[in-house]
Amino acid sequence: MSWLPLSFGAPMVLWGLLALPVIWWLLRLTPPRPQTEVFPPLRILARVLRREETPQQSPWWLTLLRLLMAALVVMALAEPVFNPREKLPAEGAALALVIDNGWASAADWNKRVATAERLIADAGSNGVPVVIAFTAEKPNAEIGPFDASAALDHLRAAKPRPIPTDRPAVYARVAAALERLPGASVAVLADGLAAKGDEAAFRTLLEKNANRLVWATSDRPSVTGLIGADNQVDGFALTAIRAPGNPAPGQVTAGAFDDKGRRIADATLTFAPGEATATGTMAVPFELRNDFASIALDGEHQAGAVRVLDESSKRRRVGLLSQAEADQAQPLLSPLYYIRRALQPFADLVEPSTADLADAIPQLLDQKPAMIIMADVGTIPAQVKQRLVDWVDKGGTLVRFAGPRLAAAGNDDDLLPVRLRSGERALGGALSWTTPQAVTEFPKNGPFADLSPPSDVTVSRQVLAEPTPDIVERTWATLADGTPLVTGMKKDKGTLVLFHVTPEATWSNLPISGSFVEMLRRIVQLSRNQGAAIANAEATSASLAPYRMIGADGMLTPPSPDARPLVPGAGPLPVTLENPPGLYGSETGVFAHNLLDTSSTFAPLVRPQVSLPVTAVPYAFDESENLKGPLVAIALLLMALDTLAVFWMGGLLARRPRRAGTAATAAAVLVVLGGLFGHADLARADDSKPGDGQAIDDISKTRIAYVITGEPGVDSISRAGLEGLTRFLIEKTALEPGPPAGVDIAKDELSFFPLIYWPIDATAPMPSQAAIARIDAYMQQGGTVLFDTRDQFSNGIGAGSASPATERLRDILGNLNVPPLEPVPSDHVLTKSFFILPEFPGRFNGSPLWVEASLDASNTENRPVRTGDGVSPIMITANDFAGAWAIDENGDPMLPTVPPDPMQRVYALRAGVNIMMYMLTGNYKSDQVHVPVLLERLGQ
Repeated sequence: MSWLPLSFGAPMVLWGLLALPVIWWLLRLTPPRPQTEVFPPLRILARVLRREETPQQSPWWLTLLRLLMAALVVMALAEPVFNPREKLPAEGAALALVIDNGWASAADWNKRVATAERLIADAGSNGVPVVIAFTAEKPNAEIGPFDASAALDHLRAAKPRPIPTDRPAVYARVAAALERLPGASVAVLADGLAAKGDEAAFRTLLEKNANRLVWATSDRPSVTGLIGADNQVDGFALTAIRAPGNPAPGQVTAGAFDDKGRRIADATLTFAPGEATATGTMAVPFELRNDFASIALDGEHQAGAVRVLDESSKRRRVGLLSQAEADQAQPLLSPLYYIRRALQPFADLVEPSTADLADAIPQLLDQKPAMIIMADVGTIPAQVKQRLVDWVDKGGTLVRFAGPRLAAAGNDDDLLPVRLRSGERALGGALSWTTPQAVTEFPKNGPFADLSPPSDVTVSRQVLAEPTPDIVERTWATLADGTPLVTGMKKDKGTLVLFHVTPEATWSNLPISGSFVEMLRRIVQLSRNQGAAIANAEATSASLAPYRMIGADGMLTPPSPDARPLVPGAGPLPVTLENPPGLYGSETGVFAHNLLDTSSTFAPLVRPQVSLPVTAVPYAFDESENLKGPLVAIALLLMALDTLAVFWMGGLLARRPRRAGTAATAAAVLVVLGGLFGHADLARADDSKPGDGQAIDDISKTRIAYVITGEPGVDSISRAGLEGLTRFLIEKTALEPGPPAGVDIAKDELSFFPLIYWPIDATAPMPSQAAIARIDAYMQQGGTVLFDTRDQFSNGIGAGSASPATERLRDILGNLNVPPLEPVPSDHVLTKSFFILPEFPGRFNGSPLWVEASLDASNTENRPVRTGDGVSPIMITANDFAGAWAIDENGDPMLPTVPPDPMQRVYALRAGVNIMMYMLTGNYKSDQVHVPVLLERLGQ
């Protein structure tokens, strides 16, 4: 490849440039038709005597124009290419393209397509057929071979899919197609992640009919996936993974979104060096957590970084109520002990402060629970019963457990699912002919249908239900003798459930079994909004229609035509083209089907070790540009200029000859040509001085400057910080500053900048006296310097013990005319110049912002440094403003705030806006205090 970023498809045509001297000679001997003008009094003589006068040669500028036009035509015929690319190896009997289009390829899919297009174009120029296959498509998808044009059509019609790849099956199909095309070049455009069966798949593809391997690699770092989002007691626990072996630490942020796509919570997950797993917690109230519809990692535009949530991820508030005394004295005998242990992992439990039902029930209802559990509660007081009934009718779930009190209370048709017989039934014992009964299979019409009946659970005492025609429909669990163990029914929008045994292990050992926990969990799920539809689908193995799918780019989209209904079941469900990740169900209830589960891991894909020649190419866009079209366009433009010049010289464009304007016209033509080729300075005199262009650029737009300290790390953060502040100013205000400028205070002109940010670093060289004098003059002429020691632990200006940065600042300020300083007062213009701010944090939030003390503005003799329009010439902070403002090329923050509060960065940016508005507008807002006095003097 040539060191010049220019190549020619037909370089032999360039020999035509040798004909330019001949063209010049011909043009000089064939000047244009001269302009003629007849003097009216001599018109008769002109008829008598006609003499044609021809100039000796063409004007030099017209000759130059035509020579340039001829040179451009020659260069265009040579097919020049700017930034030419290297031709890829696409030769042999065929080119086999195997492209991963699974979820991991979505982030840089366009680069993959561009790379594949170059391979297909080179195969087309070599006249070889193309076999093209994608590893995340239908098994019967056509793979070729195709010609180059048809292969491009198949490539552009493909798109990334939000499913894993299936390399073994696709590679086997490609290997079968290559049996008829031995000696083919195989190009593997993989997503960089290893999968099960890769070794055998590569062996099948490459061992027989391939003579070259083209291995495409990505410059993108390893993908990050979200494998866990668990709604725990104190917050949402998140787990992210990446490929192992990454030595660099990493930090990702996650956002939680509601069903309308609004971001309502954030969390930060940190990867330790070399670690593949990161965890974090969204510590927000459970009411807000229940609004989470999805959680996604920022910056990861692929399906593995998104988790959709269904009702199983939401927590509900459950009220517990018991009339028993002395729960604390004997916790194992407490009616609520086993209920608390069973519900605590997936519900927020609330209890009243009293056992008096007249006060306890209103206390629970005031906290708006989704479910209330009553452990052996007898007769409910009449003054609160109707309120409890209304709560159930509006959607509440009431779960009651039997016991001596309930058995003696009698029937309550409003708050029990079935009518009860009086008293209780004893099974087993010296005075009974029966034995304790086991639990039989759960009825298919109940929420426990898919649970296995506990073989070790027996019931020795129970309350019996009156036999009614609908008793079978209301029975959710039965004993071996057919009597109900759990009954339930829908009441308006709510649910009533009754366990016919006590909640402690006195009538039955059910409360100390694992089935008790699962049964309560199912009932809690029923109590949740939209939970019943999914619970019924799981119980009856019914299918759920696709509702909202996760696209390959991580966005929620409507279902595609390929999506099919999903049958929920136990354990992780496979993600396929027919069942892509997303939400299944309807508006009444959804089931979350996510791409990754808690056992998922990432492993980098290793290039197979083969004996074939291997060419590694990067995923990249084709940046070469054919210059033939632009050169022909410029030649046509010059031809038009030549035509106009000939018309002008022939007198067709003017009534009178203007010989004196010939030179001016030539100059104008040269200016046009110079503008086209970047040499307009040839046509005009340049009397500018060195540095004038930079000065014009500096004053054409408002720019923020920072002092170049000589420390690369400090200077890079300063520039990134001012770029972040500049972007924030453009987004939030009418001000559109130019890019920040780094200045050398010893030699650069400072007066062009209203504000100079100076990060103090103790390791940087001490400025010279001349440089400090220039800063002093800048401050006296109305400029402001913002000194930042970037150390919140310093004790402030003038303190007894100070950090090295503060000591260096003292040395600098000792040579300046510094006015008296004070922390920004609460009524200072800086607190209200744009945003209302009580403080000015940066990356830290432990230091005040020092400004010039508010002295008598009219007494200029008493002011050590003259200020302009009430603006302080000096500001001092230790909060590291630039560190908080700094962003990378993607617009993401570079440094964390201390403490890690996202709003602190927002307030830091707002502080920067206030400082800039204060610098540019002065004390105009402080003058508003005089408005009432002025209106009073005007009599208004």
